[in-house]
Amino acid sequence: MLYTLAGGGTLGGIAAFVLLIVCTATDYWMQYRYSGNFANQGLWKFCINNKCHVHTLSVAFWDATRAFILLSVLSCFAGVVLGLSAFSNRTKNTRVRSAGIALLLSGFFALLSLSIYTSMTVNYFGKRYIDWRFSWSYILGWLGTILTITAGILQICGYQRSTAEPAPQSSISS
Repeated sequence: MLYTLAGGGTLGGIAAFVLLIVCTATDYWMQYRYSGNFANQGLWKFCINNKCHVHTLSVAFWDATRAFILLSVLSCFAGVVLGLSAFSNRTKNTRVRSAGIALLLSGFFALLSLSIYTSMTVNYFGKRYIDWRFSWSYILGWLGTILTITAGILQICGYQRSTAEPAPQSSISS
């Protein structure tokens, strides 16, 4: 049972890692109209009429969002590596627990990142732009967060099951 739950957790962690990478790297966290033109922004740059510019302002909420999402990506990567390494040596079920903890930590960092971005965007941009909306990069971040937390829970449950099950005994006939 350990390897079924841990395998599901590892696969979920891999999928979450991909989603978190894509959401971090793309520039569609928010879309809006600026001076009659379509615009979009991500964590690193903003684009107006398909011309992209690096964010020049160092705004605290962007810096916090960037830092927490990068910590989330790194923690998710560690969780996936630990989860995969648990399958290379079947006696190392503590790696499954470590993978679960890393994935839960990744989910926590992503949750912090997206919560900060959400609250500041609603309070700041919601008042500045009339026609705005969260976009697909942002949504992928939330999906990655949910998947990371779920994967971490699966890993922890797999570890708990492995410690609760009695060790298999060999039967010797006399």
